[in-house]
Amino acid sequence: MFSQYINSPLGPVQILATASGISAISFVATQQTAEQPSTLTALAAQQLSAYFAGTLSHFNLPLEARGTAFQQQVWQKLCAIPFGQTCSYADIARGIDNVKAVRAVGAANGRNPIAIVVPCHRVIGANGTLTGYAGGLDKKDWLLKHEQRQKALFS
Repeated sequence: MFSQYINSPLGPVQILATASGISAISFVATQQTAEQPSTLTALAAQQLSAYFAGTLSHFNLPLEARGTAFQQQVWQKLCAIPFGQTCSYADIARGIDNVKAVRAVGAANGRNPIAIVVPCHRVIGANGTLTGYAGGLDKKDWLLKHEQRQKALFS
């Protein structure tokens, strides 16, 4: 397992990778382990830094998140949410042709191990309110506002 950290406007971010893909990206309070960078963690660090700097709106990284087939399906659908836009859990459930799975979609969204790149922060409540985010609602709010500002510049 490879690891690397970057500093972001929201605090330290840990990047974990296998030899073939990024397996986790998460906000952490402090650096938890010694860094063991790889080409993939360095690429992810570069792209995340560009995202936070406002110069990147689309990630191009090999991903290797572990999860159930249903979780993988939800996470893949999350990646289709356009930069600077949001959708609801119901929208994701409809997108995977399982309209009754709204709660399961929420649970899978909450277990997404690859923050930012697999943009679970773009999923909001059906009434437009911010709902749970593993990194905290303050970070979710910041990410959404950051993308809205950048979207206006990229348009």
